[in-house]
Amino acid sequence: MKHITWLILNLVIVMFLFLFQAMVTCNARDLESAQELRILATKYNVTSIIVFGDSSVDPGNNNNLPNTWHKGNFLPYGADFGNSKPTGRFTNGRLSTDFIAAALGYRKIIKAYLDRNLMEEDLLHGVSFASGGSGYDDFTANVTNVISLRKQLDYFKEYKLRLRMLVGEEGSHRIVSNAVFILSMGTNDFLQNYYIDPTRSKTFTIVQYQHFLINCMEKYIKEMQSLGVRRLALVGMEPFGCMPMIKTLKNSDKCDEEMNRVAFTFNSLLMEKLSTLKTTLLMQTAFVNIYGVIQNIIQNPTKYGFSEVKKGCCGSGLTEFGTSLKGLGTCMDHSTYIYWDAVHFTEKMYYVIADEVVKSMSSSF
Repeated sequence: MKHITWLILNLVIVMFLFLFQAMVTCNARDLESAQELRILATKYNVTSIIVFGDSSVDPGNNNNLPNTWHKGNFLPYGADFGNSKPTGRFTNGRLSTDFIAAALGYRKIIKAYLDRNLMEEDLLHGVSFASGGSGYDDFTANVTNVISLRKQLDYFKEYKLRLRMLVGEEGSHRIVSNAVFILSMGTNDFLQNYYIDPTRSKTFTIVQYQHFLINCMEKYIKEMQSLGVRRLALVGMEPFGCMPMIKTLKNSDKCDEEMNRVAFTFNSLLMEKLSTLKTTLLMQTAFVNIYGVIQNIIQNPTKYGFSEVKKGCCGSGLTEFGTSLKGLGTCMDHSTYIYWDAVHFTEKMYYVIADEVVKSMSSSF
């Protein structure tokens, strides 16, 4: 970077996003760093957080979908959200995007765009179009009848029209062009689609499918740019071979190395493509590589205050997630578990990941 202002701006974006797909809880322990983020966001006119993605960032859009089982609007989801209120978030508390908004002083939560209680004023500081079960490949969303990335972008177009009616053309343009956009998905394309449904695996080898997904991602990022997106953070894939569900299916207490290699390789392709798009599109981009951080925590849990890495806190912790968790109990101490269900992390896990990544980014700059 030739200019200091450009460097600082990218630092702001990267810090936001590492806070995001790392999914951190900004609470009293983080007041100092939250204040720093707020100052930088004000300096560079960051107006809002707008989110596309899957269950890692879905605050309840799936609640109103009639034909999907992929929902989290029931206990034990939300066990630590307010007064144990399930909202559709696939974890025990709030999502990282909620806490980023809180740290910035916008709102305590980022609402789902399809939330029936969404107010017009909520549009000013961002919404989430994310849908649990979605992916870069629109066929992935079709498998479980959730909101595809194609449809999420259609909702974004509708959002822009509503925003224009609310604050006018100039105000709408300012909010969108100065927003931080977060795109977080990819895992479902493999675990829900390629490895389960025969449609794609009959057509593509795993390598070919990775490149197919990259092409899908590129198409949608170009469309985002045409719709006014100027600051985009792309969240990389976790080592999904370490999920309790995968270990159970593989009848092993160790991470599946083949699946982890797929995730690692795909992250490399994501970084390469994003670097190319950064030079060809008028966008500021950041890649959030959470793979190594998550893997390190799984391999060294006691260092971060955890004791259970093999199973989730809910039910048996081995296979259940989504509606299969209805009516099941939880572990006694949520803070000792890395996973909330057999797929999704606990809030504390998200906090530790984000804390470590932000420290690393701060020292590197």
